Amino acid sequence: MDHQEAVAAFFTETPEGVTVPEPVAAAGAARALRDALEPVAMHAVWSTRVGNALAAHGHDFFTAYVTGRGAALGDVPGALVASTFAVFEPGFLAGAWDAGRKLLPLDELQELRDTETAAGLREALHGDETDVAETAAVLERAVDAVDGTGRPLFAALRSRPRLSDPFGRLWRAADLVREHRGDGHIAASVAAGLDPVRMGILSELWVGYPLGEYSGTRAWPQEASDAAVRRLTDDGLITGSGADTALTAAGRRFRDDVEARSDDTQTGLLEALGDDLGPVTERLAAWSARCVEAGAFPPDVRKRAAG
Repeated sequence: MDHQEAVAAFFTETPEGVTVPEPVAAAGAARALRDALEPVAMHAVWSTRVGNALAAHGHDFFTAYVTGRGAALGDVPGALVASTFAVFEPGFLAGAWDAGRKLLPLDELQELRDTETAAGLREALHGDETDVAETAAVLERAVDAVDGTGRPLFAALRSRPRLSDPFGRLWRAADLVREHRGDGHIAASVAAGLDPVRMGILSELWVGYPLGEYSGTRAWPQEASDAAVRRLTDDGLITGSGADTALTAAGRRFRDDVEARSDDTQTGLLEALGDDLGPVTERLAAWSARCVEAGAFPPDVRKRAAG
């Protein structure tokens, strides 16, 4: 799947009757920050400018995503990258990693991605560079202050040299916050006893996707998905079948608790942001809206909530 095919598949409008998912609308400060920065943090994945730059070296959408996000880990086995991403079928993800590494050395890929993402975000935001630099500095202060223990993607990304372009700094800092929460969310999900397939199914139902519409993009074979659905049903967490599958009351409480534990992993980050948390969240939400308007992030509100 090339970048344009991915855009055609994922850039769908929010379906009629679908609103901002309730867990997002009622979110606390940690979740609100996560949702506010998602389109900014993911600019390197969804920007056509970045996608075209990587396609010129032979990358398709998935090799660009996997190698781009995993490159900070260095020259590691695909199995390790798959374990940090968590929700993708490991063989698929390791294959994308190995294929992508053959197209462009990781250091060159990172340099190209850094440059094009900063330029693309500058175009999308067309805002006050001073505000961008100030917000980036606040986020950098926070991500520098927190512990990286048990957070492989966050720690690896934080070890990279800081970018000089203010829009690049904003992107990198937002991406670090995203990976910090992502590592924490995976830890909370594993602690709750979930495997990757059930993680995806519970999350898609939790944010309002029909069964399989989102988890089906993670390359799991049908038998693995069917087995996960059976177990979730037997455990009393979901009910129904096909498009009518939904969380039970117990399932919603279970997934809400995973989210609460994920929020708990952000306590140090929120404390480091201090009084800047509210203003930074507000600015990021406004800039993320511009990314959506610029066609640099899918417009469906469920996609933003799902990550």
